[in-house]
Amino acid sequence: MKRSFRFAFLILATLALAAGPAAGVDKAGWPDQLRFMAGPPGGNWFALGTALADMWTGAGLPQTTSSSGGGVANIVNANNAKGDLGFSVTSMVGAATQEGGVDFTKGQKMENAVIMANLYTQYTYFIMRRDFAEKNGVKSLGDVIDKKLKMRFATLKPGTSSEFVVKALFDKGYGFDYKKTFEEWGGTVEYASYEGGADLLADNHLDCFAFSVGKVASIVMNIESKLDVVLLPVGQEALDRLSAAYGTETFTIDPGIYKAVPEGAEPVKTVGDYTCIVIRRDLPESLVFELNRALWEHRDSLVAAVKDMEELDPAATVPARVPSHAGSEAFWKTVAK
Repeated sequence: MKRSFRFAFLILATLALAAGPAAGVDKAGWPDQLRFMAGPPGGNWFALGTALADMWTGAGLPQTTSSSGGGVANIVNANNAKGDLGFSVTSMVGAATQEGGVDFTKGQKMENAVIMANLYTQYTYFIMRRDFAEKNGVKSLGDVIDKKLKMRFATLKPGTSSEFVVKALFDKGYGFDYKKTFEEWGGTVEYASYEGGADLLADNHLDCFAFSVGKVASIVMNIESKLDVVLLPVGQEALDRLSAAYGTETFTIDPGIYKAVPEGAEPVKTVGDYTCIVIRRDLPESLVFELNRALWEHRDSLVAAVKDMEELDPAATVPARVPSHAGSEAFWKTVAK
């Protein structure tokens, strides 16, 4: 039994060394430990954070611990070196790294917070009751604005990435404060959870519910199982303005995923964003190169923790308009097609 155990241990040790940094890697300045900031317990970010920390530790990189966190706090804490790396949303990093910062940075430019890698996509959905849309002749988000429509609107709570993107779209894309303006038009604005907003929409207490989530979203399917809805497209000019401000992209909700966009229908344009890893700019380039290498080489095991990691794409990991780490740029050039 002891011999078998010793043999198994030697195999595991050999595999760990094989998966570790390449021989001759310059480890000057590498910390003994890395602090990964994930998300709230119970969510995808928390589960993936644990998987990443275990993977990097097992791959021979500095021992990595994972703790709870949030998209806003993780940017601020990376900038201030209260954590080393963690999850956020690319547009929020883009906003935080601008001159003058934004509300959540209290006007400070986050010089030391940059992108390590974009991981998987985030789509912003504007879901409207079909009866309300047909009654008011609404076929796009722009129609709501052109008609100054009285509307009962909801999104997720301030401080979430969803509310940040919704607020930024109306601010940078359309030029107004959505809460103030919708209320001036006679409407209401509420903040709800995914499930709470879905129930309010189904019970006819809301006309439109907006939030950001993945490409194939069970919450959207849940809403569609309760009532007929439309998914409102966002105008290209507004999308371009937001992209210029915060580095977002134009994504399309393709036909055939949801009942509201059946096969043969026009794709629905909307705000495209990414769940990303934000990291300290002052970490050594060689370390960040190896963190990315391990992330890519262990992609399959990370998919087992969070299926969205299937979307990890070398062509999209380094954003065009948001600062990224030099170690990341160096690594993803080696695998990009």
